[in-house]
Amino acid sequence: MKKPRIYTIKISDVYPAYIQKAERKGRTKAEVDEIIFWLTGYNQETFSQALQEELELEKFFQQAPLFNPNACLIKGVVCGVRVEDIEDEITQKVRFLDKLIDELAKGKAMEKILRVA
Repeated sequence: MKKPRIYTIKISDVYPAYIQKAERKGRTKAEVDEIIFWLTGYNQETFSQALQEELELEKFFQQAPLFNPNACLIKGVVCGVRVEDIEDEITQKVRFLDKLIDELAKGKAMEKILRVA
């Protein structure tokens, strides 16, 4: 069975797009990094390594040190699909990250983006 195209996109290709989207709306690269680290458990060193290795999104999320258990609190629509209803685990994780970056670009407070109680 052929993998979905989203699996083969490299994190090193989408990361600059996340930064550009955030910066166009007055947010920062540091905030994008904070979101990625919160969601995946990567830190600056391990994330830099993933970028250098040009990991595909499938491997990037499979190798995530600790996918945040509060990710289940992420709700909403990305690309016309409700993220909480996506059945494929990797696709859902990618869309969770997309949703968080969208929230950042829309000006939402970091505490709300990171689902801090």
